[in-house]
Amino acid sequence: MNPSSAQPAASTRSPRVAVGAFMLESNSHAPVATREEFAAKYYLCDAAFEHDWRQAAPHAPATIRGFIASMDAAGPWQAVPLLGADAGASGCIDQGFFEEVLEGLCKRLAAAGPVDAVFLSLHGAAIATTEVDPEGLLLERVRAIVGPGVPVVGTLDLHGNIVARMVDNADVLISYRTNPHVDCAARGADAAAVLREMVGGMRSAAAFVKLPMTPPSVTQNTASGPYADLIAYGQSRIDADVIDVSILSGFTLGDTPRNGMSVIVSTRGQPAKGRAIARDIALKAWSERTRWLPRLTSLADATAMALACNTDTARAPLLFADVADNAGGGGRANTIWILQAFVQAGVQDALLGLFVDPALAAEAHQRGVGASWSAQFNRDETHPLSGRMEHAVKVLALHDGNCVGRRGVAQGQSLMLGRSALLQVGGVRVVVVTNRHQCKDPVFFEIFGVDIAQARCVVVKSRGHFRAGFDQLFPDEHIIEVDVPGLTTPVLSQVPWRHMPRPMYPLDPEMSWAPEAL
Repeated sequence: MNPSSAQPAASTRSPRVAVGAFMLESNSHAPVATREEFAAKYYLCDAAFEHDWRQAAPHAPATIRGFIASMDAAGPWQAVPLLGADAGASGCIDQGFFEEVLEGLCKRLAAAGPVDAVFLSLHGAAIATTEVDPEGLLLERVRAIVGPGVPVVGTLDLHGNIVARMVDNADVLISYRTNPHVDCAARGADAAAVLREMVGGMRSAAAFVKLPMTPPSVTQNTASGPYADLIAYGQSRIDADVIDVSILSGFTLGDTPRNGMSVIVSTRGQPAKGRAIARDIALKAWSERTRWLPRLTSLADATAMALACNTDTARAPLLFADVADNAGGGGRANTIWILQAFVQAGVQDALLGLFVDPALAAEAHQRGVGASWSAQFNRDETHPLSGRMEHAVKVLALHDGNCVGRRGVAQGQSLMLGRSALLQVGGVRVVVVTNRHQCKDPVFFEIFGVDIAQARCVVVKSRGHFRAGFDQLFPDEHIIEVDVPGLTTPVLSQVPWRHMPRPMYPLDPEMSWAPEAL
């Protein structure tokens, strides 16, 4: 019997909705994501989970915030908080801790008794050290608990690597449409709206197509370019029958059999129409595949550009994106290559953030503001791509690292950088932090009293989310994406692939493909 069948119709009372979150983007080449890493960012259960999402500036993912606000605005309901776990991007999650998360969420759901619906904030690109499809297993377990008649609605990052098990065990999966991800709250609100509709009796149908295409990360911006055009085309297919069109570019560096672009079309009980639309979108994406190729700037050329900003003040300031060391893609945010090149070349009036080095941040706090010494960068880091350097530094300012995002992806979200320091390293002021975050918000410099507008060049360790945070200062034509080593390199030929399905475009540029008949 359906667990909710003994209850009165939810449309005549306040629905009980279970809420959970499991957010991790796994880079297979990065160190394992541990319990401690989740705890340092976001790991809450039961009443503490709900207490956080009710705060003015919560730590909760924006999808949760958008879902809760929309549910509250639509009328009475009862939230059943389960468990929220979010580490952003890292390596594969430790299998034992994943099982703790899985069991913790599912046991709470089973103990909650009958619910009218389930909402899950998911990423879609998690990997465990043993389980290759954690989100699929989680959705499968949730479906087994609530039965076939209870709506299960989820949100996904557009970098999710989706497989049929995820789609089959959810009713509606809604991915972000923007990259940088400034629409997370809006997609959470969409999930609330469709969940309310399903509780009222609507039944959905989902169509799914997987493409053998894994676009390099720097080609996935949605303000302009191939992804912007494809997203717009998908949204043009929304009508009275079509609930949602989600086009997920995928997370290339997941390096699993799940890799590749995905199209999910959710309809109001129109499976044939959904299949036709999904196939049409997939064919359009494939026909334009040559547009999804990266164009990067060499480190030598980037250094020359930075020097030119110093010598010619009539030039506009430049932002240099260290796209290969993006903490938002599992990078360690501590490679030395751009910093070392700029310092050695004598670049002046430059900023760099965020450089993750807990030992150096702790030493700066111990020595205090004004202290100078020959500092070791990455003395405790073992990954060979990070590199090490020694250079004279001076502590300009210190901070506890607690702040609230001001613009873009992190706007209104409480953030914990841990002990942080602003160091002078040659002509570069470097923000050194303890907890791994990508540099996606100007607040990371502003907490030290830095006026970013006065810098001649800024280096951010971020792939793309910085564009929504720094757009007031740096339009696209003043952004330089630099080609240096790192765990999140968009140069796919440099990645030591182990599990990527082949053939896969653009790794196999001469391949052909057509979707199966649906």
